[in-house]
Amino acid sequence: MKTTELTVRTGTEASLTDLTPAAARFVEGEGDGLLSIFVPHATAGVVIVELGAGSDVDVLDALDRLLPRDDRWVHRHGSPGHGADHVLPLFVSPSLTIPVVDGTLTLGTWQSVALLDPNVDNPTRTVRLSFVAG
Repeated sequence: MKTTELTVRTGTEASLTDLTPAAARFVEGEGDGLLSIFVPHATAGVVIVELGAGSDVDVLDALDRLLPRDDRWVHRHGSPGHGADHVLPLFVSPSLTIPVVDGTLTLGTWQSVALLDPNVDNPTRTVRLSFVAG
């Protein structure tokens, strides 16, 4: 298995950060196999989604509607509404797997891999990329 760890600066606002270029570089020339992308955080996840053309804003707006940042949450440390961040894993997985064929991610035309981070209290994240040849 080939593996590496990325440090990703997500900032102090809810965000989607494109991981596709880093993932593509990581598997380039590796042949066939599976790429695992894992975020070892309780309040962030990885998604495959179209980025740009307004999709980023739509995703973050939908997340705000599903998990409002208000005082309804029992988990209350950190910024207001931070408890919502801890419910995120119910909707957004901390990991995903992408088939790799001939060293190329098999994403669809409009698909990108993104780190979804709604937690404004943690501006830096870790992402683990692992490639298993097949």
